[in-house]
Formats: sequence, C-alpha cells, structure tokens
Amino acid sequence: MIKIPNSISIANLPTRIENLKGLSEELQKNIFIKRDDFTGCEVSGNKVRKLEYSVKDAIDKGCNTLITCGGIQSNHARATAAVAARLGLKSILVLRSNETPKIDGNYLLDEILGSEVRIITSDQYRDSREEIMESIKKEVDSQGDKAYIIPEGASNGIGTFGYFNCFKEILEQEKLMNKSFDTILVPVGSGGTYAGLFLANKLLNSKKRIIGINVCDDAEFFKNKISEIVQETLDILGKKLDFSKDEIEIIDGYVGRGYSLSRKEEIDFIKKIGRTEGVILDPVYTGKALYGLYNESKNKNLDTCKNILFIHTGGIFGLFKDYEEDIQWKI
Repeated sequence: MIKIPNSISIANLPTRIENLKGLSEELQKNIFIKRDDFTGCEVSGNKVRKLEYSVKDAIDKGCNTLITCGGIQSNHARATAAVAARLGLKSILVLRSNETPKIDGNYLLDEILGSEVRIITSDQYRDSREEIMESIKKEVDSQGDKAYIIPEGASNGIGTFGYFNCFKEILEQEKLMNKSFDTILVPVGSGGTYAGLFLANKLLNSKKRIIGINVCDDAEFFKNKISEIVQETLDILGKKLDFSKDEIEIIDGYVGRGYSLSRKEEIDFIKKIGRTEGVILDPVYTGKALYGLYNESKNKNLDTCKNILFIHTGGIFGLFKDYEEDIQWKI
C-alpha cells in the first residue's frame, strides 16, 4: 500500500481517453489521447494536477500567497493564478520576457485573475529565478503574509504526485475500457509530469514504456532533472527504489527553433490534427510532442509500441497570443 500526500480537489477528473482514429489508421497503431486539456477552463492542462498537491501543502503550512515562475505565456503560471483566485489566496508570478509584453493569451488571463506579475529578463530567469522568488518571499513575509514558492511547472517532489495519481487513474480506465496501453507518451518541459508517471509505473510494477519528448533543453538535461525529482518524491514517501537515469526514456530532436518557437512543419501538423481529429494541440508542448510521435512512428522507431496513450497536457490559451511577427503562422 502506497500512501501519498493529501490534495485539494480542483480539476475535473478523471479526464476522458479517446481514440485518434485517423492517426491510428495512418500509423497502423492504436493511438489514444488522454484529454488533460479537459481538466477545467481557467486551470486547464496538466499543471492543475500538480497544483492540487503543491497548494494543499501551502495551505497546510499556513501560507496565503503563492509565488511561482515561468515564461510570459506560462500555462503553469496561469493555472496557479486561477487556483489562487478560486481559493482566496494571493499569487505573485515571476515571468520571463525581454520586452514589454503584450497583454494576450495566458498573460491576459493572469491579469484578469488578479495576479501580481513581475517581469524579469531571460538572463535573470536562467541565472537567478530561485533567488528572485526567495527575495519576494522575504518581502511578502515581512509584510505579515506568508508565502509559498512553487517551482517552475510545480515540478518537484510534492507536485509529482499529481501524475503519480494520474497513472493510477489510467490503470482504472484501462479496466473499464478493457484495453492495456503498452506505452504512455507525454511532452516534457519541466520534468514533473514524466516523473510522476515514471515513478508510479515503477512502484506499481506496470511495466509500461513511459516516453517523453522534450520541448526544450535536451534529453540528458531531463534525465538528470527527472532523476532528482523522482528521488525527492521517494524521500517524501519514505521509500527506496533502485533505478537508473538510463531507464528514463526521452526522445530528443523535436525542440525545433527553440522553446515556444514554431516551425512550419509543426504548425502544419497542428492543422492536420485539428482537421482530421477535431483536436486542438498547442504549439509549445503537445504540437511538438505528437509531431514527434508521428515522425518516430513513420521512421519505424516505435515498432514495438502497439497501444499508445498520448497525454494532452493542455496549453490552448497559448494559441491566442499575438503571432503577427511569426511568419510560421502566416496562412
């Protein structure tokens, strides 16, 4: 019996699993999609599953202000703002932008939801975002409130339980559907979603392939980061587990032009899925990851995978930022 920490209930769970019929026929595989973009509206996507654990920890510690970070169009920051507003908490978002941002997409929702937004440069974000958030925490605490820092993507030990629990949800859905997925594939942007699935797969002895497709950095970076997150989660559980970072399967090669930057072939693929499956992918995470699954299948690199579950991690609001200067989106 594995006893995981308590959580709050915010997301609409369980999320549906649907067959991608056109893609399945084209690739001659059974491709299914778990609609974690249906976890809610304001909180939609994978981040809210992790926030259910992180924010419960914050509340238990008597905190009334959530501090977190991300890019200017961060799905995680927007979900944090929404959860905070719903629970009567304050939120401060440290967002990355090298210019005065336009108020659109997720950033518009951050404003509507009442978050305090602090803009820092890309260099500051890369080199000192943790120190900046710690400084803000001291500022908040000195004013009589009590702040709780949630790392990028809520990808840490406590947040990882969101996708540990999601894995258990998938096992229950397999029983109801009378199906068994040999492979679960997910976008990887901060590591916590993959870490939860990987750890549950190991501890529950499910023997599935957990495959991540990174949308930034590289495979080696995420193997190291995910290993650290898994170990932190094991420490919370008080359990030991022998695993190697080489068991963490990350398919590299689909970062493209860079994080949150699109190529024409990725945009064309998002349109293809929209027009053949009626499913909207986002350009930052799911568009690149499902495009990766498609190409790896076409190139015969996933021949042992017959029943694949792709997790749609949300991100649709990122489609509504201003793409005026991005030629890749020209129609």
